[in-house]
This record gives sequence, structure tokens and C-alpha cells, in this order.
Amino acid sequence: MYRRSVMFAALAGLFGLSFAGIAEGAPEENPPPGSMVELHPKSAPFPTKDSTYKDDTVLAFIPEHFNFPANGKVDVIVHFHGHKGTAHRAIRGHMLREQLNKSKQNAILVVPQGPVMASDGDFGKLMRKNGLSKLLNEVLGSLAKDKKLGGSGKPKLGRVIASAHSGGYRAAAMAIKHGGVDLREVYLFDALYGELEQFEAFAAKKKKLVSYFVGGEPMTNSLALADTLKGRGVKVLVESGDVRLDREDLVKGKALFLRGRASHGTATFEEGALRDCLLASCLKGNGTKEWHQQKDKKR
Repeated sequence: MYRRSVMFAALAGLFGLSFAGIAEGAPEENPPPGSMVELHPKSAPFPTKDSTYKDDTVLAFIPEHFNFPANGKVDVIVHFHGHKGTAHRAIRGHMLREQLNKSKQNAILVVPQGPVMASDGDFGKLMRKNGLSKLLNEVLGSLAKDKKLGGSGKPKLGRVIASAHSGGYRAAAMAIKHGGVDLREVYLFDALYGELEQFEAFAAKKKKLVSYFVGGEPMTNSLALADTLKGRGVKVLVESGDVRLDREDLVKGKALFLRGRASHGTATFEEGALRDCLLASCLKGNGTKEWHQQKDKKR
């Protein structure tokens, strides 16, 4: 049985303090290239009848380099923020847009608002069957209606990658369990606090799982899950000590356990972890050839 930390809420609370200076929706002096849209879809995590949370914000970011695919299938990276956080603080403070831009992948970013500034990982409607599918399809429809995606065709949901920081792991687990989307990869940034059975099942299907851990419960659970997956015949790669995986490992590995040098609150961005995961992902970009050619370079 996998352990859960009783200190999780206190640890995750540090994240909110890190970006307290970021005002919700405040204008940015130098926003990254691309278009950020604030939506309020019916399929947003909240409100729900059984919750006190009311904020229905969902942020979408379309990189400047994005080209509407000929087949109409739009790939999406969905990020679930942690405890004591908000969608605005995550997308800005964790440099999610900048990292997508640097990866040059032809995909859009969606960041739904979970419990606002709360020690709670319940993402409302996204915890329900097909909740993620309903949200992402509605987001694509809204973006197409407002001519944010380019192209003239009707967008269809393509491949999906789920990213989670800290307490966002629960929403990522539900995306695996019954999100109703073509979920290809899951990235956990110091977030493996529980739901390990879901992540084990995902990796056992030869889908890509990355757990970037700093210490504490995410490290303990990451190493335990790595051993379990090895026993199931999954190709597992684990960083130990100062030894780092190289780019080819990041591309070919199916279950990757990365030992971070960042802090819990900066795990997503301090080392460019999301950027590296995206560069090594199943997505297709334009301008990533040089990165892939240097396959022996350490991350």
C-alpha cells in the first residue's frame, strides 16, 4: 500500500506564498509571444452543486508559432495547479507559456481553475467521468468561434498531455481513470502524493509517465512506484545522485523518475522541467531538430 503524507497540505501551502505578488488578471508588461484567453465554460471544474467554490475561470494559451493542423486535430497540454494556487498564478508564476514556447511544440495550453487558494485537490467536474473531455472540447469550440486557432476547419481534440504540480495530482489521476481523452503522457512535478494505483496502471499500458521529485513523499512514492513498474516489465529510468538522464533517455523512456534540484514550489519551472518533457514528448514541433540531434546531452 502506498503512503500519503499527513503534512501535504502544509508543504503545498508554500506554493501559494511564492507568488503572492501576482494579482489575478492584472495586465502584464511583457507577456510571452502568443495569445492568452480567459474563458468561463459550462464544463469548467466549478461551480458544482456540492461545492462552495464558484470560480469558473479556464485559461487557454495559443503560442505564436501554433499552426492549425491540416487534419483539424489540436493537441492540448492541460495543467492542474497545486494547493493554495490559482490558474493565473500557475500560468504566470510557473512560466508555463514560456516553456511551451521554448519547446516549439504545435499544441495549446489549457489551465483550469481548481479550488481557489485552498488546500484542496478536488477539481470539481473534472473528477467525474468524461469531465476532461467535455472541458477540452468546449474550450476548442470557444477558441474556434472566436477565431483564435487559425484555419477554417472545425477543431477536433487530438492528443492530450496532463501536467500537474503538487496537489494537482488528483485531477491528473482522474484524467487517467475516466477523463475520456486520448491521454498520451502525464507529468508530475513534485506531485506524487497519492493515487499511485492510477499512475501505475497508466505506465503499465506503456504510456509515458514522468515524475519529477524533490524530496519527501513524492520521492518516497516515486522510488516505490519505480520498483513496482520494473517488476511489471516496464522500461523504468531513475536518476540517482548527481547522474542525470540524457535527452535520448527522456525521449525513449516510458516511466521516468527525475531527481530535481529545484524546490517544491519551483519544481515545474526552475530547471525548465516542463519544457524538457515537452521537447521529448509525442508532440510534433517545428524547430526541435537540433535539440534531438544532441541526444547524449544531459537534461
